[in-house]
Amino acid sequence: MTVSMRVRRLVAGTAATGLLAGGAALGMSTTANAAPAPSSVTSVVTGDHHDRHDKCKWQKGHWEKKWVKGHWEKKQVHHKTWHKGHHDKHGTWHQGSWEHHYTYKWIHVPGHWDHHWVKGHWDCKHH
Repeated sequence: MTVSMRVRRLVAGTAATGLLAGGAALGMSTTANAAPAPSSVTSVVTGDHHDRHDKCKWQKGHWEKKWVKGHWEKKQVHHKTWHKGHHDKHGTWHQGSWEHHYTYKWIHVPGHWDHHWVKGHWDCKHH
């Protein structure tokens, strides 16, 4: 996960550097020609695509409350049975003991609120 995050940051940084260098080179070429720049070039150079990146914020990982709709779950059910102590036919005493039985049963779980972990991520609001 750390490697992919580093790669993403490297690609984003390289792309931003390329856009800035390309915009600067385009600006220098129009200045060198001393001709009025067409409107399409102006919109590309002064476009608001850089402003949108300023609105990105890093959201740290956090717990978020989320509604989970009703569903069926297979649950393990534990049954305990007590066997009383007794004397056998030879008169020997056998102590009582618990016997454990495990079975599975489908149980309906009604809708409920649950907490889920949300990983840290970039949150970009493009208005």
